[in-house]
Amino acid sequence: MTLKWLAVVVATVSVTLWATGNAVTLAVNGGQLPLLVNLFVLITAGTAVVLAVVAELHERLNDRISALTEFLVARLNEIETHTGDRNTGFVEGYLLSHGQEAAVVPFGRRGRGAAER
Repeated sequence: MTLKWLAVVVATVSVTLWATGNAVTLAVNGGQLPLLVNLFVLITAGTAVVLAVVAELHERLNDRISALTEFLVARLNEIETHTGDRNTGFVEGYLLSHGQEAAVVPFGRRGRGAAER
Protein backbone atom coordinates (compact mmCIF):
# COMPACT_ATOMS: atom_id res chain seq x y z
CA MET A 1 0.00 0.00 0.00
CA THR A 2 1.43 3.34 -0.94
CA LEU A 3 2.00 6.13 1.51
CA LYS A 4 -0.88 8.14 0.09
CA TRP A 5 -3.45 5.41 0.62
CA LEU A 6 -2.06 4.54 4.04
CA ALA A 7 -2.50 8.17 5.09
CA VAL A 8 -6.06 8.19 3.73
CA VAL A 9 -6.88 5.05 5.71
CA VAL A 10 -5.36 6.50 8.90
CA ALA A 11 -7.35 9.73 8.48
CA THR A 12 -10.58 7.85 7.80
CA VAL A 13 -10.17 5.48 10.74
CA SER A 14 -9.23 8.25 13.17
CA VAL A 15 -12.18 10.47 12.16
CA THR A 16 -14.53 7.48 12.37
CA LEU A 17 -13.24 6.56 15.83
CA TRP A 18 -13.51 10.18 16.95
CA ALA A 19 -17.12 10.47 15.78
CA THR A 20 -18.07 7.08 17.22
CA GLY A 21 -16.38 7.81 20.56
CA ASN A 22 -18.09 11.16 20.89
CA ALA A 23 -21.49 9.69 19.90
CA VAL A 24 -21.18 6.84 22.41
CA THR A 25 -20.00 9.17 25.19
CA LEU A 26 -22.85 11.57 24.41
CA ALA A 27 -25.40 8.74 24.50
CA VAL A 28 -24.06 7.19 27.73
CA ASN A 29 -23.39 10.18 30.00
CA GLY A 30 -24.41 13.22 27.95
CA GLY A 31 -20.87 14.60 27.44
CA GLN A 32 -17.98 14.21 25.07
CA LEU A 33 -14.54 12.64 25.08
CA PRO A 34 -11.80 14.48 26.99
CA LEU A 35 -10.23 17.42 25.17
CA LEU A 36 -6.82 15.72 24.84
CA VAL A 37 -8.38 12.70 23.09
CA ASN A 38 -10.33 14.93 20.71
CA LEU A 39 -7.25 17.04 19.91
CA PHE A 40 -5.04 13.98 19.42
CA VAL A 41 -7.49 12.39 16.99
CA LEU A 42 -8.05 15.61 15.04
CA ILE A 43 -4.29 16.31 14.83
CA THR A 44 -3.69 12.74 13.65
CA ALA A 45 -6.39 13.05 10.98
CA GLY A 46 -5.13 16.46 9.84
CA THR A 47 -1.55 15.23 9.60
CA ALA A 48 -2.65 12.18 7.63
CA VAL A 49 -4.62 14.35 5.18
CA VAL A 50 -1.64 16.67 4.65
CA LEU A 51 0.63 13.65 4.17
CA ALA A 52 -1.79 12.17 1.60
CA VAL A 53 -1.88 15.43 -0.36
CA VAL A 54 1.91 15.75 -0.33
CA ALA A 55 2.27 12.12 -1.44
CA GLU A 56 -0.17 12.71 -4.32
CA LEU A 57 1.69 15.83 -5.43
CA HIS A 58 4.99 13.94 -5.26
CA GLU A 59 3.55 11.14 -7.39
CA ARG A 60 2.28 13.63 -10.00
CA LEU A 61 5.61 15.44 -10.08
CA ASN A 62 7.43 12.13 -10.49
CA ASP A 63 5.13 11.19 -13.41
CA ARG A 64 5.74 14.54 -15.11
CA ILE A 65 9.50 14.25 -14.70
CA SER A 66 9.38 10.72 -16.14
CA ALA A 67 7.37 11.93 -19.13
CA LEU A 68 9.77 14.83 -19.66
CA THR A 69 12.74 12.47 -19.48
CA GLU A 70 11.19 10.13 -22.04
CA PHE A 71 10.48 13.09 -24.34
CA LEU A 72 14.04 14.38 -24.03
CA VAL A 73 15.51 10.94 -24.70
CA ALA A 74 13.35 10.55 -27.82
CA ARG A 75 14.25 14.05 -29.02
CA LEU A 76 17.98 13.53 -28.41
CA ASN A 77 17.84 10.20 -30.26
CA GLU A 78 16.14 11.95 -33.17
CA ILE A 79 18.76 14.71 -33.20
CA GLU A 80 21.56 12.14 -32.99
CA THR A 81 20.08 10.21 -35.91
CA HIS A 82 19.86 13.39 -38.01
CA THR A 83 23.34 14.52 -37.07
CA GLY A 84 24.81 11.10 -37.74
CA ASP A 85 23.38 11.16 -41.27
CA ARG A 86 24.79 14.61 -41.99
CA ASN A 87 28.24 13.71 -40.66
CA THR A 88 28.25 10.48 -42.64
CA GLY A 89 27.46 12.36 -45.85
CA PHE A 90 30.16 14.92 -45.13
CA VAL A 91 32.81 12.27 -44.50
CA GLU A 92 31.81 10.24 -47.56
CA GLY A 93 31.84 13.37 -49.72
CA TYR A 94 35.25 14.35 -48.42
CA LEU A 95 36.68 10.90 -49.07
CA LEU A 96 35.20 10.77 -52.57
CA SER A 97 36.59 14.17 -53.48
CA HIS A 98 40.06 13.46 -52.11
CA GLY A 99 40.30 9.79 -52.86
CA GLN A 100 40.59 6.99 -50.35
CA GLU A 101 44.32 7.55 -49.90
CA ALA A 102 44.20 11.19 -48.89
CA ALA A 103 47.60 12.40 -47.76
CA VAL A 104 47.99 13.42 -44.17
CA VAL A 105 50.15 16.48 -43.91
CA PRO A 106 51.53 17.29 -40.47
CA PHE A 107 51.50 20.84 -39.24
CA GLY A 108 54.79 22.58 -39.89
CA ARG A 109 56.78 24.37 -37.27
CA ARG A 110 55.38 27.69 -36.36
CA GLY A 111 57.30 30.87 -36.68
CA ARG A 112 59.26 32.33 -33.84
CA GLY A 113 57.00 32.50 -30.83
CA ALA A 114 57.37 34.02 -27.43
CA ALA A 115 58.84 30.79 -26.06
CA GLU A 116 61.77 30.81 -28.50
CA ARG A 117 62.83 34.41 -27.92
